[in-house]
Amino acid sequence: MKILPSSPQTRDERFDRYLALLGKELDHADRIAPMQDYLTGLLLPGKRKSIEPIAARIDPSHVCARHQSLHHFISVAAWSDQAILRMIRLAALPALLKLGKVESWIVDDTGFPKRGKFSVGVARQYCGQLGKTDNCQVAVSLTLAHQLASLPVAFELFLPEKWANDWGRRKKAGVPSTIRFRTKPEIALEQIVAAINVGLPRGIVNADSAFGNNTAFRDGVTRQGLRYAVGIQETTTVWPSGKGPLAPPASKTRGRRAKLLRRDQMHQPVTARQLADQWGRESFQSIVWREGSRGEMRSHFCAERVRPAHQDYLRETPRPEEWLLIEWPEAQSVPTKYYLSTLKQQTSLRKLVYEAKGRWPIERDYEELKDMGLGHYEVRGWRGFHHHAMMSIAAYAFLIMERGLFSPGRDHRQSRWAIACVSGGGRSDISAYASGKAQSNFDCDNAYRIRRDDGQPRTPMPILPKIERPHVIIS
Repeated sequence: MKILPSSPQTRDERFDRYLALLGKELDHADRIAPMQDYLTGLLLPGKRKSIEPIAARIDPSHVCARHQSLHHFISVAAWSDQAILRMIRLAALPALLKLGKVESWIVDDTGFPKRGKFSVGVARQYCGQLGKTDNCQVAVSLTLAHQLASLPVAFELFLPEKWANDWGRRKKAGVPSTIRFRTKPEIALEQIVAAINVGLPRGIVNADSAFGNNTAFRDGVTRQGLRYAVGIQETTTVWPSGKGPLAPPASKTRGRRAKLLRRDQMHQPVTARQLADQWGRESFQSIVWREGSRGEMRSHFCAERVRPAHQDYLRETPRPEEWLLIEWPEAQSVPTKYYLSTLKQQTSLRKLVYEAKGRWPIERDYEELKDMGLGHYEVRGWRGFHHHAMMSIAAYAFLIMERGLFSPGRDHRQSRWAIACVSGGGRSDISAYASGKAQSNFDCDNAYRIRRDDGQPRTPMPILPKIERPHVIIS
């Protein structure tokens, strides 16, 4: 994949260069100025970053006119959000790679609570932001990540089946006719295939049990030549080490020979929870997989090679062995987390734990993306939802590019287990990296004037401070 070299220019010059790059994909010169205003508004401090507050901050004297311009750009103008996302990857990927090698491809979904019923894709479904089933929209994303930074490379709204089959609502919301109903794992797998096709740097696929418990998703990742470390539910069935389904019965008569694997009453797989009970608590080892802002990240784990058993009686050959990793914290009476992983058989327990815990940056990044305005949109249609999301990702990517201008320090070069400690600007000592919670004073750098193309000063735009001192991770 072609990537752009980093620029030695000043911050405002880099921002203008970035805007010019994105502007090439807007297909119309009249869309460039609204894009500049929208991105600038997302980068400015403020509690609400929907169209009207952005218009008020950008041009307080002409709020109505600016609101109309921005609304048209987001909800009506026919520019390609996928083309913009390609430019974002082109510009921001070098900064991500400068900070470290890609370790994880994180698959996740994020919910946006909604009160009405007319916004595209809104339905009663599980919303992670609320921690319960409620009225919301849900989007599926793919993010390239390492310990210092991450970059969303795919983002798509999940369209529930009722929406997908309601052509009246689809037409009102502007859902393209090519969009059919797909489950979240199916959307995620399509995003993974697309990322491979454009040559993005590969990593271990991480996902929670909403994706990892889906056998077709795991099989699809394996077919693409990627390894995974994904969450599963405790009810997932497996064959313990050294065991597997029975071979097809030998044919005693003429006719078609049986080919499918089989089970009998005495030969059944066990659930992941049953296997943990068989191991016993004394089999779980204390493992430190990284150091967070409050000290060592430690828990108790046990792992064993198993064969996933889901509907293997419909197969002719047993599934390959892979790792089952279970976490049983010392303070808990039962195991709390379960993972399946296709890492190599020689992988150490600590390495297994480290890779299985690779999802943690996505929680932090979604909080920061939402601080950038990801959920603050005022549109109901398919196009507007994705246009606003692309602008939020574009703003976030520029911050990653600015962060990439600074070296993480010698300690990071010596150890791939390091994470950044962002200092200065009044940021709290308790880092968002460990908790997944965004800092309330995210825009903590001193702002200064940024020039507009017309020579008028642009409103101050704060950015992330430089990385000065990494935490050292215990390996």
